[in-house]
Amino acid sequence: MNKEIKGKIALVLEILIGCVFVFSGFVKVVDPLGGLYKIVDYLDAFGWEPLKPLGFFGMALMSAAEFMLGVCMLLGVRQKLTAIGVLLFMLVMTPITFYLALYNPVTDCGCFGDALVISNWATFWKNVVLLIAVIIVLNWCQFCKRGFTWVTEIAIAAYSLIFMLIITGLCFQNLPVIDFRPYKIGTNIPESMIIPEDAEKDVYETTLIYKKDGVEKEFTMENYPKDSTWEFVDSKNVLISKGYEPPIHDFVLNHSDDGDITDVILEDSNYVFLLIAHNLSEFNLMSNPGGAHYNYGKSINAAYEYAKENGYKFYCLTATGEDNPDMEKYKKATGAEYEYLNADEIMLKTIIRSSPGLMLIKEGNIINKWAVQNIPTFDQPLAECEYGQMELPNNKGRILLIALLYLIPLCLYLFKWGKRA
Repeated sequence: MNKEIKGKIALVLEILIGCVFVFSGFVKVVDPLGGLYKIVDYLDAFGWEPLKPLGFFGMALMSAAEFMLGVCMLLGVRQKLTAIGVLLFMLVMTPITFYLALYNPVTDCGCFGDALVISNWATFWKNVVLLIAVIIVLNWCQFCKRGFTWVTEIAIAAYSLIFMLIITGLCFQNLPVIDFRPYKIGTNIPESMIIPEDAEKDVYETTLIYKKDGVEKEFTMENYPKDSTWEFVDSKNVLISKGYEPPIHDFVLNHSDDGDITDVILEDSNYVFLLIAHNLSEFNLMSNPGGAHYNYGKSINAAYEYAKENGYKFYCLTATGEDNPDMEKYKKATGAEYEYLNADEIMLKTIIRSSPGLMLIKEGNIINKWAVQNIPTFDQPLAECEYGQMELPNNKGRILLIALLYLIPLCLYLFKWGKRA
């Protein structure tokens, strides 16, 4: 194979790796709390709980660095050094994803955030392909020399890293600029919970364990012994293939007195406020007058008073049980009289990437969502103001805006000061 063909192959692989890394880094950057939850899952799975305090910073740096490596691959920035960086990244992630595929301690690797969920085995083989590709690039990139001077390349890498860290910070302080989850604004929750009649069902393999003369043996449903000399011991079911699972399958709200009131809330023809507080032990909202958390508590209480005055129901959804001391502490600290509903913590974290956060629904439709620091001041009936109107997010427009904010300064710099090597 001549040098020219090797160079073209290396160029194609650089573009492929670059696109994957840019996409993978970007979708995690715009949902930093989602990335943090996944990092925590990893740390729990591997028994590395002491590293949890560093989880957010590690996630932010890793996602931004992943995006930066992708950009450097696409632009041919310091090709060999970038290829080494990608190689090191893949040498760490490939064995980890192989372990995940074998033992399944985490069902979703989170490599593409919530934008694209793939199985652990698919993730592993994706990493194998990327690992092989970057090894080829590392050996053949010398045949497709491209790039800029050292100063220009450092500027490209630093700018890409800093820009993504800024986006991470903005999305952490507010809600994700692009919502890939099933509870996005405009979603009808009941419709998203429907399982079609012709949907594929879960397929299990049943193994029967029988004992004879003190020796246990496994059988299938087709060949198990039917004579009385065998004694039944146990059976076990193993999932062979996963059937259809609706986008929303865990939305269950329980009242301490009335039990499951999910349908009551979803069928309410009026507006309903749902305050999402993952775990009440995390909050001390009203204890420090003048502090940010104190102001958050005031804004929540103001929203509750507004709801009460206008005849809207207001519930606090939390995974903290009524018998938990943190529940009573929270009630005393806030002084609020709204009702509390118990819900699964993972489901609550999926609904909104802010804790607390506020969601507005009507007839099961998600009308609006706010991070706690962005809860507005309500001063008129919802039917007459913008907060009560469902405005579907323009995700394509937001992606275009972020792309332009990133690309325009970069292109201007390259046009004016960028120099080819």
